[in-house]
Amino acid sequence: MNLVVQGNTLDSSTLQSLSRLAGAKDIEIIDAGACRFDVKNRERIAAEFARFCANAALDWAWVPKGRRLGDFGLFITDMDSTLINIECIDEIADMQGVKAEVAVITESAMRGEIDFRTSLERRVLLLAGLHEQALARVYAKRLRLNPGAEALMASLKAAGVRTALVSGGFAYFTDHMRRELGFDYAWANELEAVDGRLTGRMVGPVIDAQAKADCLTATRDALGLAPEQVLCCGDGANDIPMFRAAGFGVAYRPKPALREVADCCLDYIGLDGIARLFA
Repeated sequence: MNLVVQGNTLDSSTLQSLSRLAGAKDIEIIDAGACRFDVKNRERIAAEFARFCANAALDWAWVPKGRRLGDFGLFITDMDSTLINIECIDEIADMQGVKAEVAVITESAMRGEIDFRTSLERRVLLLAGLHEQALARVYAKRLRLNPGAEALMASLKAAGVRTALVSGGFAYFTDHMRRELGFDYAWANELEAVDGRLTGRMVGPVIDAQAKADCLTATRDALGLAPEQVLCCGDGANDIPMFRAAGFGVAYRPKPALREVADCCLDYIGLDGIARLFA
């Protein structure tokens, strides 16, 4: 297995410490902020290595030797708090004056404490009466891509990897993200509106945790890919079934429940670190 370490920069002293802790003689420099070790005995990497990386704000992950980005055929990612910097429903709720109430439900759902579908219905109900223009204001004024998102998408496209966006959030935002970043596929929940105002209900199928996994497997099968050819990214408990269906799962600033099942956690670097894992 290869051990890939990433940070903002890696000076010579840090590289030497990493090499010693990993028990590896050779360091392969990927770029100024990333390196790769060929580690024969994965079990020998002790907690001391993880502590060193945490103290130095470094992310690290085990990657199958020789695996490159182009070996994947599909990348599928969550949107809210993963691809973008906000939970859209929380910011929409702020326009309605109920952000605090909605945020509490959102956090509980992200931690896996309450059923996602139930939590979503409860939150959407609180938006009843809000003008649809609030969605446009959130997109224009509050939504930002997380660091490295554009660079990651460019790398995926250059490697010929199909890209998909699947969200327990709302289609208004995934549709915009699909156009802006060039995703091949996108799925999300559709808010119902009558006379320009949200009704507090949704139309069509609900994109919950299982639906995310179903979108992954259906697209994978349609493309004729094997499970190990699917790379996914997310941040919360709602992404767990999707991670279990993927060949490699990257958790971005994850909640504890997702951290337990992820192949890699990015706690410090940007989303472009996903491509660097397989450089």
